[in-house]
Amino acid sequence: MKIYIKKFAELTHEQILNIFQLRVAVFVVEQNCAYQEIDTIDQDAYHVWIENDHEIVGYLRIYLQDGKIRLGRVIAKYRRQGIGSRLLKEGIQAAKKLFQADCIVIEAQEYAKSFYEKQGFVQTSQVFLEDGIPHIEMKLKL
Repeated sequence: MKIYIKKFAELTHEQILNIFQLRVAVFVVEQNCAYQEIDTIDQDAYHVWIENDHEIVGYLRIYLQDGKIRLGRVIAKYRRQGIGSRLLKEGIQAAKKLFQADCIVIEAQEYAKSFYEKQGFVQTSQVFLEDGIPHIEMKLKL
């Protein structure tokens, strides 16, 4: 498995297509959630993904918004195989290196709270609905 970290302008057309297909497959189709999944944040974000045999098996993006370093769109295509944990660790390290982050914020789906807690994130908000799905804000102090 290989890790990639690229700005939007560095992505090939094929990489963009593969990333967007995975995100839409999970966040729109699998979760039955009609929303604008592809947004302008992508243009300024760093895209981090894991490939195995030329297939994207994990993805997240890192971006600055409202003065905060954020991780979002965290996906492991194959669950319970350690891909998500490895991806999250890589994303945290990339945020430290690229943004000198001392704190990282995520808006996590509530069901994934324990996954993020294992990496040191703590819940910092009440549950809120985003596109009809319960979410919580979490922070990781570095």
